[in-house]
Amino acid sequence: MARALIYAGLLLLVVGLLLLVAPGLFSWFGHLPGDIRREGEHGSLFIPVTSMIIVSIVISILVNLWFRH
Repeated sequence: MARALIYAGLLLLVVGLLLLVAPGLFSWFGHLPGDIRREGEHGSLFIPVTSMIIVSIVISILVNLWFRH
């Protein structure tokens, strides 16, 4: 469990550094077809459906590759 947390922390560190150095690298995230964005007078609503499906697929692939024996 400790190794998994260390690797997750390192992954977050790498993603954070990428966002810091190249902010335009992930500019597509949240602007895909299927992401719901509604804005009104009293507030706004944002539901990134397609973006979260892509994140789920990538995480599933990485976890399956990690635990494959």
